[in-house]
Amino acid sequence: MAAIPDLAKLNRMIARFARVELHADTSKLSAGDQKALAKLLDAARVIDDIFLNQVWSGNAALRAKLAQDTSPLGKARLHYFDLNKGPWSELDDHAAFLPGVPDKQLPGANFYPSDMTKQEFEGWANDAARGFFSIVRRGADKKLQTVPYSAAYKDDLTRAAKLLDEAAALTSNKSLQDFLRLRAKAFLSNDYYDSDVAWMKLDAPIDITIGPYETYMDEIFGYKAAFEAYVTLRDDEETAKLKMFADHLQEIENNLPLDPKFRNPKIGALAPIRVVNQVLATGDGAHGVRTAAFNLPNDERIVKKMGSKRVMLKNVQEAKFSKTLEPIAARVLTPEERGDLSFNAFFTHILAHEMTHGIGPQNNVRQSLKELHSAIEEAKADATGLFMMQYLFDHKLLPAAEKPLYTTFLASSFRTLRFGVHEAHGKGMALQFNYLMEKGAFVARPDGTFAVDFAKIQPAVRDLVHDLLTIEATGDYAGAKKMLDELGVLRPALQQALAKLTDIPTDIAPLTN
Repeated sequence: MAAIPDLAKLNRMIARFARVELHADTSKLSAGDQKALAKLLDAARVIDDIFLNQVWSGNAALRAKLAQDTSPLGKARLHYFDLNKGPWSELDDHAAFLPGVPDKQLPGANFYPSDMTKQEFEGWANDAARGFFSIVRRGADKKLQTVPYSAAYKDDLTRAAKLLDEAAALTSNKSLQDFLRLRAKAFLSNDYYDSDVAWMKLDAPIDITIGPYETYMDEIFGYKAAFEAYVTLRDDEETAKLKMFADHLQEIENNLPLDPKFRNPKIGALAPIRVVNQVLATGDGAHGVRTAAFNLPNDERIVKKMGSKRVMLKNVQEAKFSKTLEPIAARVLTPEERGDLSFNAFFTHILAHEMTHGIGPQNNVRQSLKELHSAIEEAKADATGLFMMQYLFDHKLLPAAEKPLYTTFLASSFRTLRFGVHEAHGKGMALQFNYLMEKGAFVARPDGTFAVDFAKIQPAVRDLVHDLLTIEATGDYAGAKKMLDELGVLRPALQQALAKLTDIPTDIAPLTN
């Protein structure tokens, strides 16, 4: 086990998260929505309690103990615990930074018994055990059994449901009322389908996402959904600009570099896009590296029927760009190329990333690729997002801006890689970076900077999209593993470049949280 950091080292670890104030204008909300917002913020804070339990069974007691230590070291430990939602540092391959805890975060978090093997689970599991909304425990006879979230987290979910119902009574927006009431019901029934459909149709000044969604915490199978909440305000002006992207999503699907038999002939027409500004994020939405956008729900029944909803956290993206990407670009790009760095390109590619999660193969991909799915899917969304943007340029649907797009993506890849390759986004980015390097589309210079070869980048991206989509379409677990084992690593040129960025903040720590 690595040495537990002292106060000086812990402060350096904390400094990797730049403290920022996120601004979201609540002044235009109606009086009823202002009151509803306060209830929703309280409900979101309940989600933090559930998530702490999902990460590790000892989290709640450990946090209470840390809060009693008012020494400088004690305060620093509590602060970093809250940043990570546990005693393991996300930016350090989930290594422990506190004494008296497991050396590493458990790969199954608190979703499974710590002594359970994959073979034991697979020999026992039924569809319910593989579902998003249950944990696995041992009964009195030591045999595995499923416990629905509604029972496992009954007290907290009852509190959260009451707050959602109270917020629904305060707002006059019917779509918000419908979602909040159905989600409150789902917390107690463990059936999230109707409330997910209502969330897809949500059209309100307050845009809230709350419940069990992402499966990244389950590193054994990628089955179990972690609780999170995003309380946000819709940016109507920016959202209106994005309608064009949605209008052409089927056209992009129809032209994917993929065997036509695997393309989706009818993407759900109701899939919305929202640009929002974050007021508060909690649970899985607020630990370690902060989410800049998300694409939900994960229920493939809804994705097939309605598509998936893309939510862009604009004020979070602006903070990341200014605090991390601009200083990174100053070191990995030449002065001439830095002129092509663009927040608009950064913002638009994240939009494209989230949109392209919802296109391509959607038939049991997660179950086929198991624990490899998240990294492959993140790489697919990045690369297919680049493909989509180029398609829109080529067909005069957007003003051509190849240099800002690919140069900003190159610089942004270093921002993602600094998070490490132990998690899905970092591993997926390493896969892409090494693939494009092998194709000659990214070039390492002798002075340690990097460049895009604009004669090679477009065909290289197309090849990458083809390879990733084909793996997903065929459920090729062996192919996914081979690709990640060979490419999802930090090669020497990358390691050397990343070593020069250690004094730059890795991510942000919103003061609103």
